[in-house]
Amino acid sequence: MVQWIHPGLVVLLGGLLIPFIRWRKVKLAYFLMLPLAGLGILILTSMGFFGSIPGWPESLHKWQLPFLQYTLEPVRINKLSMVFGYIYLIAAFCMNIYALRVKNDWEHVAAMVYVGSSLCAVFSGDLFTLFFCLEMMSWAPFFLILFRGTRKSLGAAIRYVLWHHFSGVCILAGILMHVHNTGSIEFVHMPWGWGGEHFGYNLMLLGFIVNSATTPFHSWLSDTYSEATPSGSIYMTAYTTKTAVFCLIITFSGVELLMWMGAIQAVFALFLAVLENDGRRLCSYHIISQIGYMVAAVGIGTPIAINGAASHALCHIIYNALLYMGAGCVLVVVGTAKFNRLGGLYKYMPIAFWLYMIGGFSISGFPLFNGFISKGMTIEAAELMHNPAIYLLLEGAAVGTFLHTGLKLPWNMWLQGRDEPLPEIRAKLKDSALNTPVNMLIGMGILAVLCIFMGVYPKILYDMLPYPVEFVPFTTTRVFSAMQMFIFTFLGFWLLRKMVKGYPTYTLDTDWLVRVPGMMLLRFCKEPLMDFASSLEKGVLGLVGSISRLARNPYTAPRLLGRTLLLYAEKSVGSLLGRAYAERSRLSDARLETLRATPYDENRYRRPIGGCAAVALLLLSLWAVINFWA
Repeated sequence: MVQWIHPGLVVLLGGLLIPFIRWRKVKLAYFLMLPLAGLGILILTSMGFFGSIPGWPESLHKWQLPFLQYTLEPVRINKLSMVFGYIYLIAAFCMNIYALRVKNDWEHVAAMVYVGSSLCAVFSGDLFTLFFCLEMMSWAPFFLILFRGTRKSLGAAIRYVLWHHFSGVCILAGILMHVHNTGSIEFVHMPWGWGGEHFGYNLMLLGFIVNSATTPFHSWLSDTYSEATPSGSIYMTAYTTKTAVFCLIITFSGVELLMWMGAIQAVFALFLAVLENDGRRLCSYHIISQIGYMVAAVGIGTPIAINGAASHALCHIIYNALLYMGAGCVLVVVGTAKFNRLGGLYKYMPIAFWLYMIGGFSISGFPLFNGFISKGMTIEAAELMHNPAIYLLLEGAAVGTFLHTGLKLPWNMWLQGRDEPLPEIRAKLKDSALNTPVNMLIGMGILAVLCIFMGVYPKILYDMLPYPVEFVPFTTTRVFSAMQMFIFTFLGFWLLRKMVKGYPTYTLDTDWLVRVPGMMLLRFCKEPLMDFASSLEKGVLGLVGSISRLARNPYTAPRLLGRTLLLYAEKSVGSLLGRAYAERSRLSDARLETLRATPYDENRYRRPIGGCAAVALLLLSLWAVINFWA
C-alpha cells in the first residue's frame, strides 16, 4: 500500500510547472486541478485509504527521514491537521478561480508555492521540517506583493520579509535551544514560563505571535496585505496567520498570556478600522480582530476553546477571503478601493455587493452564517471560565465587526446615497450590471454558499474538529442576544451614516514605533555617519600618502618631515604678517617639492667602507672600556 501522497508537495511542485505549459486553456485547467488533486488525497486519507486516523491528540505517522543524528517526520496526520488541510485546499480552489484572469504566470507559481508550503507546515511532525516550511511561506507572499509593480508595493514587500525573517530567527533560536536542552525535535506542546530556563520557548512563542499578527506585532498585516495584487492578497488572507494559529495550538495552548493578548487584539483592531479610508486595509484590520478570537481561544486552552480556535480559523478563511474578493472586485473594475472616491456602484456591481454582504454577515456572527457557529464557541469557552473581562471583550468585538465590515465598507463602496459614482469612476464602467469579471463572481459565489451551508448545517464542521463537540449554537438566548446587538448597531449606524464616510487619511499604527527609529537610524547612517566616514577616509588616505612619500627616500625623510612642519608654521604666521611671509612660503613650497622629488640613490648616500669600519672599531673600544671599569 502507498504510504501517503503529500498534497502540499503536489500543489507546490505542480505549481512550478505552470509557466512551462504553452496552451492558455490547458494552463488554466491545470491551475484549477492542483488544489482539487490535493483535496482528493485528503478525502482518500479520511476514508482510511492510507491508514486510519486516530482520535486527537494521537496521530498517524508517515515518512521518516534520517537527518544528522535526528529523524525527520515530514508527515504527521491528525484531526487538527486534516481540518486545516481541507480548508486550505477548498479556499485555494476558489481563489484560483478568482485569479484566472491574471496574466502573470509567476504570480500563479508564487500562490501555489504559498499554498503548498502551508500544507507542508500543518502536516509537519518535527520542528526542523516546520521551520523550513515556514521560511518558504515567508518568501512566496513577497512576490505576491511585489508583482503589483508600484513603489508602495515594493516597500511593503521588503517590510513583509523583514518582519517574517525576524519571526523566523526567533523561532529558529527557540528550536535550537529546545533541541539543545532536550535532544528532541518533535513538534509537540512546549513548556512555558518567565524564568531564564524558558527563554528559548519565549523566543519561539514570540515568533509565532509575530506570524499570527497578534497585537502589538500586527501592523505588518494591514501594511502589506492591502498593497498586494488584487488576487495575491486573497491568498495572503488565508495561510500565514492561520498556520501560526495552528502552531500555537500545538505548542502553547493554555498559556494565559495568549488569552489576554487575543481578547485585547479583538477590540484594539476595531478602533484602528474606524479611521480607515481604504477598503482592503479595513478588511485587514478585521483579519487582525478575528485572529484575536483564535489566539484568545488558544490561551484558554480547554477542549471547547481549541475546537473554537480551529473552527473559527476554518470559517474565517472562507468569509474573509470573500470580503477581500469583494473589495478586490472594486479595485479591479474601477482602479481604487478608497472610500472618498467610491459610492454609487451598486447598480453596476449588484452581484458582487450581495456576495460581499454574505461575507459581512458571516464575519459579524449573524445566525445562519458560519461565523455564528464558530465565534460563539470561543465566547462560550470564555464564559465557562467565569472570566467576565475576556467574555465582554470578545462579545463586544462583534458589534464593531458588524459596524465596519457589514455596514461601513459596503455603504462607502457601493452606496453612500448616490445614484451614480464620481465622473472619473463612471467613465471606467459599462452600462451594465455585470461589470465584475465572471470568474471573480464564481469564486465569490462558492465561498458564499459555504458560508451559508456551514451556518445552517454546522454538524459537517463539528464532526471534523479535534474534540467531541457538545456546543449548541442555536439556542434562543444566543440568537436573540446576537440579533439585539446587530439591530441596535444598525440603527446607530443609520442615524450617523454621514459621519462614517471616507476621508483621505493615513492611520498610524504600532509600526510607527519601528518605522520612526528606523528612519532616524537610516538618516544618521546616510548623513553624519557617512560624513564622518568620508573625513576619516580622507585623513587615512592622506596619512598613507605621506608615509609613502617618505618611504621613497628614507635618507631625506627626517629633513622632509622637519621642513613640512616648518612650512605649516610659516604659512600660519604668514597669514598674520602679510605678503613678505607669503612670498617666503611659496619659495619654501618649491624647495619642499624639490626635496620630495629627490629619488633615493644608494651611490649618492654611500659612505667609504674604511670610515664605517673605523666607527665600528671606535664603538667596540668604547664598549670594552665601559665593561672594564664596571
